[in-house]
Amino acid sequence: MSLPWLEPDAEPAFPPVETAMTDPDGLLAAGGKLSPAWLVTAYSQGIFPWFEVGQPVLWWSPDPRLVIYPERVKISRSMRKLIRKQPYLITMDSNFAAIIHSCKSERDNATGTWITDEMQAAYIRLHEFGLAHSIEVWAGSAIVGGLYGVALGKVFFGESMFSRQANASKIALIALALQLQRWQFGLIDCQVSSQHLLSMGAEAISRHNFCVQLRDLAAHDLQPGPWNFDDDFQLASDAI
Repeated sequence: MSLPWLEPDAEPAFPPVETAMTDPDGLLAAGGKLSPAWLVTAYSQGIFPWFEVGQPVLWWSPDPRLVIYPERVKISRSMRKLIRKQPYLITMDSNFAAIIHSCKSERDNATGTWITDEMQAAYIRLHEFGLAHSIEVWAGSAIVGGLYGVALGKVFFGESMFSRQANASKIALIALALQLQRWQFGLIDCQVSSQHLLSMGAEAISRHNFCVQLRDLAAHDLQPGPWNFDDDFQLASDAI
């Protein structure tokens, strides 16, 4: 099976997600570009970019799809105990560029990264459009963890997270899920399976089921940016 090529200067359009490869799982097409129009079109159809330096833009829609329903986020007893101690300050959209750069740096220091310079620039632009958002976890004046992703309607598409102190990324995800409950979001897309996310309540659903839910939830109005936690949001009490 040959991989469809998307002309970068054409209007954004993708093959049906059902035509994605099974090996590697979910590979759908190559080409296109990382402009806001291409990215919004992709996410609205359950497609995301994922490629390494030296590769063309590769577009994916795996089956099954890992998701977290915000109201089902799992907070372990040890995490509740840590949250009650309030060791960190958690913010939204206060330093998006630092979060995506930190996610890239953590992977550069490990096994390499798919967060290329081109990807960083594309998501920072989406953030400037009010479509990409970050959660920052602070210890004093230092960011020690966080995550970023894209929001369309009532769906949050998680892209990457990092921790420099134990459990910082877990706290970021818990805080995000609790605030998204308040905003009546229906879904956090986690893309592909990991034990870390499964331990926090993520579950695998079929691509078809994911796309059906996505069509309904993405049709809702956007939660305007920049994002902030509700004035009465208290992680320690909301997490009980």
